[in-house]
Amino acid sequence: MVQYRRALARRNIAGLARFSTLLALLILAPLAACAPFVAQQDARLEGTSWKLARFQGGDGAVLEPDERSKYTLTFGADGVMRARIDCNRASGAWKSADARQLEFGPMAITRAQCPPGSLHDQLVKQLPYVRSYLVKDGRLFLSMMADAGTIEFEPAP
Repeated sequence: MVQYRRALARRNIAGLARFSTLLALLILAPLAACAPFVAQQDARLEGTSWKLARFQGGDGAVLEPDERSKYTLTFGADGVMRARIDCNRASGAWKSADARQLEFGPMAITRAQCPPGSLHDQLVKQLPYVRSYLVKDGRLFLSMMADAGTIEFEPAP
C-alpha cells in the first residue's frame, strides 16, 4: 500500500510538472510572439517624412503611384502634418494619443486639377479615415477604420 501511494504521488507530481510547463508555455508563447510588435509600436512619428509606396483597399485592390516622391507626408513635432499629394499641397493637425493610434484633423488642401492616373482623389478621400499606424521593417503602414484599407509608405530622404 505504501509503494502504491508513493507511485501515485510521483505520478501526480510528474503530471503537475507537465501541467505547469504547459501553462507557462501557453502564457509566455503569445508574449514572445508579440515582442517584435511591441518594439515596433513605440516608433514615434514626430520629425519623420514618408513617401507613398502603395495603397491597398479593403476590397484587395492595390494602387501604386507612378512616382513615389509626388506623394509625401511629413509629421512635424508641432503637431502639423504637411503633405504633397501629387500636384497639390496639404497641411493639417495630426495626433497620436496612444501608441499606434493616429488621427488627422481637417486639412487645408490646394485644389489644382491633377493629371489622369493621379492618386490624389483617393488619398484625400482616405486620409481622414486613418485610425492607426505601424512602423515595421522601416515602413509606415496607416490603417483606416472599418478595414477600409492600408496605405504603405517608405522613408523619404
